This record gives sequence, structure tokens and C-alpha cells, in this order.
Amino acid sequence: MKILSYNVNGIRAALNKGFASWLKATQADVICLQETKALKEQVETQFLSDLGYYHYWFSAQKKGYSGVAIFTKQKPLNVVYGSGIEHMDNEGRILRVDFEEFSIMSLYLPSGTNPDRLLYKFKFMNEFKEYVDQLKKEFPNIIICGDYNICHQAIDIHDPIRNQTVSGFLPEERAWLDQFLKSGFIDSFRYLNPEPHQYSWWSYRANARNNNKGWRIDYALVSKPLQSSIQKSYLLPQAKHSDHCPVGIELK
Repeated sequence: MKILSYNVNGIRAALNKGFASWLKATQADVICLQETKALKEQVETQFLSDLGYYHYWFSAQKKGYSGVAIFTKQKPLNVVYGSGIEHMDNEGRILRVDFEEFSIMSLYLPSGTNPDRLLYKFKFMNEFKEYVDQLKKEFPNIIICGDYNICHQAIDIHDPIRNQTVSGFLPEERAWLDQFLKSGFIDSFRYLNPEPHQYSWWSYRANARNNNKGWRIDYALVSKPLQSSIQKSYLLPQAKHSDHCPVGIELK
């Protein structure tokens, strides 16, 4: 099974940049999107039916903000919209599909763009970990794909010294991701790719993408019972519908 995860920074903008033909070429079985910035009704979804995808959308209450989606060629046994935690679900940040063998979640973790949002980010992170700790008891085989808005280690960011006081690379954020992984998850990309200078997000400023001055903040985290199933994991920086690039994982 081929699973992709992609923060599209607006699905309608991505469609205008050729997202539909790109998706067809990937032949992905499942794709998790973040930051869709649209209600399902605002998107021409016929291309998804034409490509054989069932599609599920969970949007923020605030229009044009946040939002996640999952497109899947295999119909899930169950679809869960949100976490049941109201403040998270108001922002449309969690969507899960359950299959017989495992579950896949699309996650869009908040960014800490200002002091208030940074406080909210930590609240979200702490409650999300508690939620997942409980969820794993019922669904031990889970893949949480998405934009975590955190670089884990110095290897995951182009300038670790200058960015150590910037949200996304704060010691407290990195420590949280460390604990989250230690609670029973594998960073599937790092599991198979130890090389540096591999990123999933670049600023639109200062020609950052062409100079590969990026951050790796998008992950496909796989629960440990699925470790032996991981065959491939990769980034797709050639896909340029967004300031992020897709993350890919293939499971046998």
C-alpha cells in the first residue's frame, strides 16, 4: 500500500497548479492532506471519483482555514471526523480512516506563529498525545501522517543554531516529539533515510527552496507493531503545488 501525506496550503490553489494530474501519476492508494482551506462543497471533486478515490473532508469552522482530508481507493470500514476534543475539532485538524489491518490519520498540528498560538500549540500537543495513548489501546496499528510543525533533530533543519529560538525547533517542541516517538512510534522517513539536507517545507522568501534551506516538519509516523511492514519511505520535493512537499511511505 502506497500512502502519501501532503500539506497542500490550499487545495483549490494546488488544483490550479496541476495537483489532479500529479495525483493520478502517483497512483497512491491513500493520500492524507493538510491545510485544505476549503469546505468539501467548495472543491470540484469529480476528479477524485474519476481516479477511483473515496474522499473524506474535515474542515475548520473558520472558512478558508486549516482543514484535513483523506482520499483512499479502498473503502474504509470506518471514518472518524475529529478527536472528540472540541477545541481541536473546531479547527479541523484530525481525520482518521480505519481498515481491517490498520488505521491512517491525517493530522495538522498547529504552528506557534505568535505567543498565544504557541501556548495553544502546547495545549494541543499534550492533549493529542493523551488522545493517541488511549486510541492505540483500541487501534494498535496506526499511521499518523501529517504536518507536525516540528523539526525533530538538528539534521532536520537547514540552520539549527539560528532557529533554536523559533517555534518549530524549540527545545520543548522537540522534546515533545521525542516523547511521542518513544511512546511507540517510528519516524518512517528517518528509519530508512539517515542522510542530511532532506526537507519537506521551505519558506517562500529568499529563494529558500531553490537553495534547499528547508525544514522537515511533515512525517508519516508508524506505530511499532507495523515496523516490519515498512518497505519504502521518501520525500517528493519535485512536487511543487505548495510550500511543502509530500511525504511517502509504502507498506507490504
